[in-house]
Amino acid sequence: MKTVVENSTNLSKYLLNDDVAVTLNEDHIVVGDPPQFMVADLSSSTASVMENVTTAPDDWIGNKYTYVGTTWTANPDWIDPA
Repeated sequence: MKTVVENSTNLSKYLLNDDVAVTLNEDHIVVGDPPQFMVADLSSSTASVMENVTTAPDDWIGNKYTYVGTTWTANPDWIDPA
């Protein structure tokens, strides 16, 4: 697995299979080749792709966890939208 992490907060925004291409551009991110979707609010200067993620939380949802190094930590500010 790989995760796209927002640099300023370490929040895991996307969790993707290893075979999904992620291209960080100056003004957006492209996911997939051919493109599956684009992320307009993140870019090469605001996000990083962390690869070789082996243990993601079973209840992973974007913004629910931070990811630093190899450690997942629950986001204390996350509110379940349900």
